[in-house]
Amino acid sequence: MDFTNLREHYQKLLDYLAEDRYTESYIRRVKENVRWILKNEKNKPWQSYLDVYEARIQKPYSELYKKNLRQAFTAIQQFDLYEEYPNRKPKNCLIKHGAYHQLIPEFKGVIDFFTASEAIRDHRESTTKGRISNTAVFLYEMQKKGICSLGCICEEDVLSFFADDAGYLSKCSSYKKNIAAVLKVAAEWREDECIRLLAYLPQIRPRRKNIQYLTPEEIEAIRSAIDDENSGLSLRNRAIGNLLLCTGIRGCDIADMRCDSIDWEADEIHIPQQQKTSRPLILPLTARIGNSILDYLENERPDSADDHLFLGELYPHCPFKAKAVWYQSSKIYKAASIRQEHGDRRGTHLFRHNVATSLLDNGVARPIISETLGQSDPVSLNPYLHTAFEHLKKCALSISEFPIDKGVFHT
Repeated sequence: MDFTNLREHYQKLLDYLAEDRYTESYIRRVKENVRWILKNEKNKPWQSYLDVYEARIQKPYSELYKKNLRQAFTAIQQFDLYEEYPNRKPKNCLIKHGAYHQLIPEFKGVIDFFTASEAIRDHRESTTKGRISNTAVFLYEMQKKGICSLGCICEEDVLSFFADDAGYLSKCSSYKKNIAAVLKVAAEWREDECIRLLAYLPQIRPRRKNIQYLTPEEIEAIRSAIDDENSGLSLRNRAIGNLLLCTGIRGCDIADMRCDSIDWEADEIHIPQQQKTSRPLILPLTARIGNSILDYLENERPDSADDHLFLGELYPHCPFKAKAVWYQSSKIYKAASIRQEHGDRRGTHLFRHNVATSLLDNGVARPIISETLGQSDPVSLNPYLHTAFEHLKKCALSISEFPIDKGVFHT
């Protein structure tokens, strides 16, 4: 490798990091590793920055230290090879994670053919990623068995992937469906092999999970915490909390909201394209939601050219991601003094459950509930309604006509 460009211009990189307010420790780490590279370049037969990184971590460093080194080397690589400066957003990583990058060419071909086909079909990104990830893991497990061709995978190999050492199923039905979806598309490329593998996939019955839900007492505690100025919640927390509590909007869509998502004249919330369904969503802007958002905009939101509605508190005030919304919801649970035990579910989905069941309890038709939650398929509503106990009770059959000993129902 030729590091002439890096040697002559790396000071520009350091100056940029200082001007853009990167931490001193980060700048020092980049500087130290640039000097290490220039010091050792003549003695090392490096072919890529991955080789440089692997040579650098020969000592038994901690995982955190290795992560910090990867970040520094990625910044150096992007500057040296592509003249790109860091912008606090993910770049082309030195190390590619995931099973796909470890597959042999033939197995990669299955994934690549599916990926190209999905681009034409324009399915939502999260679905495509899940299918690719599950299939890559499946093929990588076949590869670790020493199998180097689709035609050499037998039924026993496939079944062993879905079972644990004791022979019990260890993969869920959605895992199998994701693999099947990829193989069905890839059958257009390798018909005989993929159809045969589809026949080997086991029948897995979907599992119905026990769904945690918000009780009326918990809802009241959340509402009180949001309204209490002394609860420790920021104005941003309260605005997000009211959006979750009153609309059930997905966390990813809250993170993607822009300032113009709020139509103040029409009293509406506009989501032009939901991340999960790619469909638009329009919801009423209630006084509770509108007042909390306005309070945040006028008194707490950082002054930034970024038009995302919710921004980070610290410079450079990056827009939220879905995980950040989950973190804000956990603060709301904590302020409300609920769901703090180990194993308690916390997150934005509980609010969607609450909105769905509340609408059902008030006699709202299922298609309207699905439309309100922004779902593309009414069947998607079913998991939310498994906790609609008042309606489930109406389906119960009386056992008064059956002779049962009195002791059965006594402890």
